[in-house]
Amino acid sequence: MIYKNFQNMKLSALGMGTMRLPVMEGNEAEIDEKSAAEMIAYAMEHGINYYDTAWGYHNGCSETVIGKILSSYPRERFFLATKFPGYDLRNMDKAEEIFEKQLEKCRVDYFDFYLFHNVCEMNIDGYLDEKYGIFKYLMKQKENGRIRHLGFSAHGSYDVMKRFLDAYGEHMEFGQIQLNYLDWSLQDAEAKVELLNEYHIPIWVMEPLRGGKLAQLSEENIAELKALRPDEAAPAWAFRFLQAIPNITMILSGMSDFKQIQENIHTFETEEPLNEQEIKTVMKIADQMVNGVPCTSCRYCTSTAHKDWISPGF
Repeated sequence: MIYKNFQNMKLSALGMGTMRLPVMEGNEAEIDEKSAAEMIAYAMEHGINYYDTAWGYHNGCSETVIGKILSSYPRERFFLATKFPGYDLRNMDKAEEIFEKQLEKCRVDYFDFYLFHNVCEMNIDGYLDEKYGIFKYLMKQKENGRIRHLGFSAHGSYDVMKRFLDAYGEHMEFGQIQLNYLDWSLQDAEAKVELLNEYHIPIWVMEPLRGGKLAQLSEENIAELKALRPDEAAPAWAFRFLQAIPNITMILSGMSDFKQIQENIHTFETEEPLNEQEIKTVMKIADQMVNGVPCTSCRYCTSTAHKDWISPGF
């Protein structure tokens, strides 16, 4: 496993996202705990030490299941990240209530990493509004040692990220953005990378495979890539693209079965960034793929997910 330096820690370059864990009979709220535990055991054995969950993942069940599974390991063996669910404005005045519940669900006394979740056009005003006291509360938890490192994730535009960073940037220790070779231009990810670099904020990557889209290329595209790297599978190309971008510390992958975690860990045994010709090739493939709504299957915008994810547990 490749490791990246972050302050005084060594983080596995590949982190395990828990938004797409194996489920029972297609029910997002019923995680297959046995399969998830087997995946985490394999991840632990092969060097993954960063686990990312959130209040709304799996209709509120991800934190509970991950907390249960990780509780069987010594606390010093893993770094745990979760997030304040500002994707729903009705949560804005519940920072303390939700945070305390998250500690309980995850069975920990502190979070190694905690994020303002999904900074975007819908919630930027709420996040910046002092009447909710979210920033003040989270900074207090950091002072108390219950948050070790504070950061944010963003699906919003460059301008929204800039507003957030103008307000809180000096206190943000890491920034998590949607980054892959399809979104490099489509979602203006290149500019967002430059923005984080301007603020000297280490980059965390989510959606490296674009919700699986970059793992399922056409036969023609696969043949084009195989001509350059015969032994590299499509998902590995997406990861190797990210390895070519400076200042990326963490790459999160929402792995949903045992095969995926085996393949991804194998990729992260080495650092083999794409060269200039290879980057041009994946960019050409990205141009061919751009059509329709740029969806990653995160379910944030669906009515069912919105209803179920408002405030699970309250």
